[in-house]
Amino acid sequence: MQRYNLNLLLLRLRLFSVIGTCALFLNACATTQPSVENKQDTVAINNSLVSTTVVEQPVNNETKETEEAPKKISLTKAEKPQITDLWQRISSQLRFIIEPNERLEKRINWYLAQPNYLVSVSKRAKPYLYHIVKEVERRRLPMELVLLPFVESDFRPKVTSSQQAVGAWQLVNSTAYHFGITTDQWYDGRQDVLASTHAALDYLSYLYRRFNGNWLHALAAYNSGEGRVKSAIKRNKRRGKNTNFWHLSLPKETADYVPKLIALSYLLQTEHPNFKRPNIPNYALTSPLDIGQQFDFSILASLTGVDKALLHKLNPGYLRHQSSPNGPHIVLLPFTEQALYTSSFFQRYFSQTYTVQNNDTLYRLAKRFNTSIETIKLLNNKTSDMIRVGETLKISQAQAFDSLLIDYEISPYVAQVQQPKQMTMEFHHTIDEGDSLWKISKHYKVSVKDLLVWNKLKPNQVLKPGKVLVLHLPKGNETQKKPAPNVFLSDLERLVKPETRSNR
Repeated sequence: MQRYNLNLLLLRLRLFSVIGTCALFLNACATTQPSVENKQDTVAINNSLVSTTVVEQPVNNETKETEEAPKKISLTKAEKPQITDLWQRISSQLRFIIEPNERLEKRINWYLAQPNYLVSVSKRAKPYLYHIVKEVERRRLPMELVLLPFVESDFRPKVTSSQQAVGAWQLVNSTAYHFGITTDQWYDGRQDVLASTHAALDYLSYLYRRFNGNWLHALAAYNSGEGRVKSAIKRNKRRGKNTNFWHLSLPKETADYVPKLIALSYLLQTEHPNFKRPNIPNYALTSPLDIGQQFDFSILASLTGVDKALLHKLNPGYLRHQSSPNGPHIVLLPFTEQALYTSSFFQRYFSQTYTVQNNDTLYRLAKRFNTSIETIKLLNNKTSDMIRVGETLKISQAQAFDSLLIDYEISPYVAQVQQPKQMTMEFHHTIDEGDSLWKISKHYKVSVKDLLVWNKLKPNQVLKPGKVLVLHLPKGNETQKKPAPNVFLSDLERLVKPETRSNR
């Protein structure tokens, strides 16, 4: 294949840069952004790409930016085209200036030889990418950092490297712990994409400060360690050599790692026709929700109507079928915010009402109920921040669940979702040889927990033949025959949804 002519396209980018600079100079009324000085590396903030572009926000109108027209001058401002594609939003904010060199050109040609690379990896990134972009924008960090999980792990949340770095952001356990990530037998936050994003960006911000504002040194240190990069810089200083990234003696993996990220950024900036960029909607396809208590994935799947396998796939940080008793209890659900907040599941379990009092504001209410202004407005179909004393608002706050757990200690197949109350009648069951609480509960379609409560029994209590158990059964269920021996249900989903069971 023909090699990519890096110098030619860089010349074109520089021409655009000159044009953009001239436009900024002539527009005396425009607000210029402060220049970012990078004394050592050629990758700096590319003002020609971003200084004339207002950062685009999501299509759900979460925030809007306005510009004030110069005094005494009447201008008609052209409407900026709305960005509907997430990759377009990312590309418009990439701001590293790129100088050609052999290592970078080699990486660019590698990507061009894999034209479907971004399309393939984006399938794994799609549920999370919007959330990462929003967090990078909120922190005002370079948009290039969004590309790190692509370079680090090909966006594989459960991958483990030979150095025991884990997750999409490839964090080792000591670094994860230092930046607040939980790792235990229940949960590994390094595999939780959203949680590890916060930790990774905290770490990168720390490294940026440690290396005096040099992003290439910070990126190299993220990959190979702070001490190794500092030693390489000191070594070059002693020898009177250049200390920028391209002249440092670093491990091959790190020497290739930074060019790989810059090459990907470059191809997105130039929109090379031979490098395919998939379309991802410029809004959140998933929504995080704090369940507020320990939960089981089977129960949650039944309540939300989301397939259990999909819940596990979206939430790879959870290592078991249950969340830890000590948390976290946040799950990522495959709903947009609007779809989640209007769902019957959310309205039933997570929506409470509040009457507006004197001195209340949306900001104070959001802070009080640990939510956001946007969420309150969305729940109440509000377009402004105005609220009235005495007004009733819906507030996002988890209510107490009767149970979101399966009692695996009694039986791995017991899973009852709380059902609406029905008309019941008392029924007596005489215990036979071979009877067990589990077998009886399966026959009468009640929970072991109910049998224990109704008869004041202990979980491990031995049943004596001839003893009579009291059951409270829905009308029409009391005439069932006694269970046949060796009744065994192996399909947990049938137990979560009793209407799908079949008699054996």
